[in-house]
Amino acid sequence: MSREHALEIWRAAVDAVRPEPLVRAAAESDPTIRAAPRVLVVGAGKAGPGMAAGLEAALADRLDRVEGLVNVPAGLTAPLRRVRLHPGRPQGVNEPTAEGVAGAEEMLRLLAGAGPDDVAVCLLSGGGSALLPAPVEGVSLTDKLAVTKLLHRSGATIDEMNCVRKHLSRVKGGRLSQAFRGARLVSLIISDVVGDPLDVIGSGPTAPDPTTFADALDVLTRYGLRDATPASVLHHLEAGRGGLSPETPKQAPPNVENRVLGSNRIALDAARHRAAALGYRVLDLGAFVEGETREVATAVAGVVRSVRRDAEPLGPPACVLLGGETTVALGGATGKGGRNQEFVLALGVKLKAEMAGVTVLSAGTDGEDGPTDAAGAVADGATLAQEGTADEFLRRHDAYHFFERAGGLIKTGLTGTNVMDVRIVLVR
Repeated sequence: MSREHALEIWRAAVDAVRPEPLVRAAAESDPTIRAAPRVLVVGAGKAGPGMAAGLEAALADRLDRVEGLVNVPAGLTAPLRRVRLHPGRPQGVNEPTAEGVAGAEEMLRLLAGAGPDDVAVCLLSGGGSALLPAPVEGVSLTDKLAVTKLLHRSGATIDEMNCVRKHLSRVKGGRLSQAFRGARLVSLIISDVVGDPLDVIGSGPTAPDPTTFADALDVLTRYGLRDATPASVLHHLEAGRGGLSPETPKQAPPNVENRVLGSNRIALDAARHRAAALGYRVLDLGAFVEGETREVATAVAGVVRSVRRDAEPLGPPACVLLGGETTVALGGATGKGGRNQEFVLALGVKLKAEMAGVTVLSAGTDGEDGPTDAAGAVADGATLAQEGTADEFLRRHDAYHFFERAGGLIKTGLTGTNVMDVRIVLVR
């Protein structure tokens, strides 16, 4: 029964951030959107199809006023009535493509051609950054991708990579909103970033950017990448630092609004309510969980022991919830898995015999976990007992094959949303 409860709690979390009802409710309650003579729709992300469908449903009685396109992964382009879903990249490929550039350029043209009373709606969700590529003049997509890969291999943070990418883009860092010539632009956002920072989600196409050209050059210097960086990239950044190219906007225009509709926090709230309804005392550790996956699992193992042995901060039956998004340091290992599968296996290995009476589930709300066909995994003491080599699978970062043999992989397919991960630990 505990496995069924864990899955029920996770499904409640995902259902709370389904894009179609969130966008429909937001648009139906916004009189400016409904009264606009024309509604221009742009955007990008994995949740794009559901978000666009929700907008069309909200404006069903005036769809003749709606036009636009949203870049989404290939395979998610089922036709809608007025909003075109444009394949911006292949599924499973998190890199910008020429197809994505074509879609982004069409969005720029659409916004630039807005009439003075037109309203634009930007639909933004996880994966939006790779789906909205539009390199600045003089920098090719190949060169921009090359510097991004250099930064990634050097261990640059997401903020550092975004700083450089924004200053090489005609869309990111608030540039998309700068192209708009109409009355009001509303960004409706489903966040896949810890803390929901507007300038980071999708690299902030409609949000102010606090970074500068000088900051971008400092990032390249910090990681010793200036000599390896394509000449076109360095030339553009140097010109910007010298004032020859305009900076990214530091304040949002008064006619631009950014509104987060779905987030990890909202998903956790729904999980908490469902767990309580099932009779569990709930300890919610929040949506700001980051760090190396095994280290997070070690910390959660300590919480489980405290709950079971000392009834602190609460006693069984307990449900421990945590969200956010962790990372896995592979260190050259060649196993198969993802951060969620690794978390479940690492917690099981840490607790060992203490897993009796414990059920753990960790899964990506988008239905994906690393380069696998699973969203994550669920396990209990019996799962670990079926395989006596859990430690070895964990050492190889091979959680997928462990759970494939022992049972426990969660395979949902793409859920149509993405607000990072939800982890559930039930203690009886």
